[in-house]
Amino acid sequence: MDTFESMGCRIVVGGATSAELRAVRALFDARDRMFSRFRSDSELCRVNAVAAAAVLVSAPFAAAVEAALVAADETDGLVDPTLLDALEHAGYDRDFGALAPDARPSGPAVPGRPRALRLAGRILFRPPGVRLDLAGVVKAMAVDDALGLLGGDGFVSAGGDLAARGPLDVGLPGGGAVRLLRGGVATSGSARRRWRRGGVEHHHLIDPRTGRPAESPWQQVTVSGATCLGADVAAKAAFLLGDGGPAWLAGHGLAGRFVSWTEEIVAVAGWPSETGVAACT
Repeated sequence: MDTFESMGCRIVVGGATSAELRAVRALFDARDRMFSRFRSDSELCRVNAVAAAAVLVSAPFAAAVEAALVAADETDGLVDPTLLDALEHAGYDRDFGALAPDARPSGPAVPGRPRALRLAGRILFRPPGVRLDLAGVVKAMAVDDALGLLGGDGFVSAGGDLAARGPLDVGLPGGGAVRLLRGGVATSGSARRRWRRGGVEHHHLIDPRTGRPAESPWQQVTVSGATCLGADVAAKAAFLLGDGGPAWLAGHGLAGRFVSWTEEIVAVAGWPSETGVAACT
């Protein structure tokens, strides 16, 4: 097992040869250079700075935008790539490690506008002033793509996102573990990435309907799926739906596990026992 830092979190890789590990690291570093909102030379920052309604983007950037638009469509706009202003107004305007309590009040709420985006090949159309944050998909996409670089059984983990080929015991929020045979597992929640702005505690999961950090009864939501991207999108949507999250997951036939702020655990859609097996294809 090998670890390195990239995209603002620790990356853990198992089952990789030395050459495969170098390729995985290069992939994550390339995605960070392209999509980081904290690097002035990233393509994301360049695109967000363009005042025109249409901008030419690279093929990998277009693929991420397309994935984000699909995620928005599949979740009725809950997983939204247009929330950068809302995130910054809530105080997340620098790398998380550099955040400190800030007495200034939060900025105005900025609801999401995913339907204002359109992609035609490599041409991205969006109204002037709409800025993108693609973190909702790019890390999970990188995990899936990195697993594809491994020739045999193995896994790639980045923060709460994981993809595996071959049996793997995965630790769960609040304790316990589940065995994953193949596929992806993702956890989304607000328990860790929190800060204070204007005397109020905020977190990074913005509800696009309000333009503010979501009020959810869940600390963490974990979902298994055929891919890490699919699991991650579903976990975010289920978290943002609050009390309606379990029914939404069950309606989509996705196994999930919810941990409430009172430490209650709710399992849905055939989520296995803590010693059970999750097999995704």
